This record gives sequence, structure tokens and C-alpha cells, in this order.
Amino acid sequence: MKSRTKLKTSEKPAAPRKTAVARLVQSNAPTIDDDAEERQRGGVQSLGRAFSILEEVARHREGIGLAELSKLVGLHNSTTFHLAKTLVTLGYMRQERDSKRYRVGRPLFALAASALDEIEMVNLATPVLEDLSRETGESGHFAVRMGDSVVVIARTSGSGAFQLTDRVGVVRPAHCTALGKIILASLRPDQLKRFLERVELKPSTGKSITDPAELLREITEIRRSAIAIDDGEYNAEVRCIAVPVYNFTGDVIGALGISGPIWRMSDQVLKSRAKLVQTAAHRLSAEFGARDTAKTS
Repeated sequence: MKSRTKLKTSEKPAAPRKTAVARLVQSNAPTIDDDAEERQRGGVQSLGRAFSILEEVARHREGIGLAELSKLVGLHNSTTFHLAKTLVTLGYMRQERDSKRYRVGRPLFALAASALDEIEMVNLATPVLEDLSRETGESGHFAVRMGDSVVVIARTSGSGAFQLTDRVGVVRPAHCTALGKIILASLRPDQLKRFLERVELKPSTGKSITDPAELLREITEIRRSAIAIDDGEYNAEVRCIAVPVYNFTGDVIGALGISGPIWRMSDQVLKSRAKLVQTAAHRLSAEFGARDTAKTS
């Protein structure tokens, strides 16, 4: 405890005496700059190694053991173990109790998801849609779920004579659009059941599906084929085709598709365009961090 007694002006506090050990440490201590540089080198190296471990774990959805992980990142088992332990402590990785295999932790998903805001999604989707419209000559669309509907957050125009005038931000019903049906097909059975219970399947055209049982049959087929078609169900003069887009968790994050006039989008044309739409969706899925998207869709 410090004394509260004030020193007289004539008295000066005695300088602390250095022990022999203190003098020895001081004489051999590195300079401040040397110490900072050494810490920086070590910190950068450790950070790089930690990210290598995290990336490798993320590539193995089934989990990965310490020995295999150490081999893949090129580090000694003990080094890998200590870095992995730190990542587990921080929550960015988790270790299964029985198998001891490492997996990606939930905070990492939350961190990545927070980065995928609408602006970033539009920035990633637009170049893909531009290429798709250039290849097909049709309007390109990327939509995400918004409640019981879907909202188009990115679109491009093709070179065809007739182009849709839908603007970005337009909301469309899920049950009678190809984009919406892809989103519905991604729902869990209980989610889809609740959707059908609370949403009235209002017709937009004479071809709109208004029977829940019929919609369920179509969604079952969409889940099998990963392709949805709107055959004049929202706009009597327009046909659309859409496929799912996946994110880094393997979940459907949105739907990508093209649309054009019925007289130009024949069954044969739809079939030929399907591969181009799927290829574009695989590319966009990869931008969102999905792996093996060619197999996923």
C-alpha cells in the first residue's frame, strides 16, 4: 500500500536498487524494435497456420482427425493440436466428443452469414446474370425468400426482341413463379405444410396452381430434378426456368433463372437453356462458398 505521507522538498525518493538478476536480464534484453518485430513474425505465422487449419476443416464436412489435419496443413501434430485447441476455445471450430474429429463451429457460420448482406449478394449475382443473359438472350433473375413470397434482388436484360420490365426489388408470389417454387422446394416438410395452411394460392393467370395437392406434387418433382418451370403461371405470355443457388452450409440461399416470351421459350429451348442456367447457378453457388456445386444441384 502506498504511503500518503508527502515527501519534504529536500527529500528525494531513493532509486530502486537493481539486483544482479535484474541487471543481467536488462543487459541481454532485446531492443524494443527487435522484440516487436519478433512478435509480429510469430503472430503472422501463427495466424496463417490457424487459417490454414480452419480452411482445411471447412473442406471436410464429415469432420477430420488430428493426424490427417496435421498432414494436410504440413504441421507437426503438437503444433496443429495447440492451434486447433485455440480455435475450438474461440468457437470457430468444434471437436466431437467421441470421434475427436474437428468440424467448423457455429460462430463461423454466423460471421459468414452476416457478411452476405443483400448488397454483397447483388454484387456477386450481377456478373453471373450478365453472362447468362448474354448466352441465352433472355432476362436473368436472382431472387431470395421474403416471408411467404420471393423478392428479385438482381436482374439483367438479354438481347432478345421482347424483354420483361420487372424492376429490382419486385415481390412475387412463390406458388406461381419458377423462382418461388425453387424456394418452396427448399423448405422442410413442416415449413411447407405451414406455408400451405396460411397462404391462399391466388391465381395470377388461368395456368396458376391453386390446388395445394397439385403444388405439392410439383414441388416433389422439383426436389428430384432441381429445376422449376413457370409455364405462363404468373404472366400468361411468359415462361421461366429456375434452379437453386446454395451457400457455404449447403442450404438453398436463393433461386436463379431466366424468363422470356412463350413464343420464344419452347419446350426444346427450355431444355437447351436448362444446362446454361444450372452452370450459372453452380458458379454463383461457388461465389457464396458452396463446394461441389455441380453435384449439389
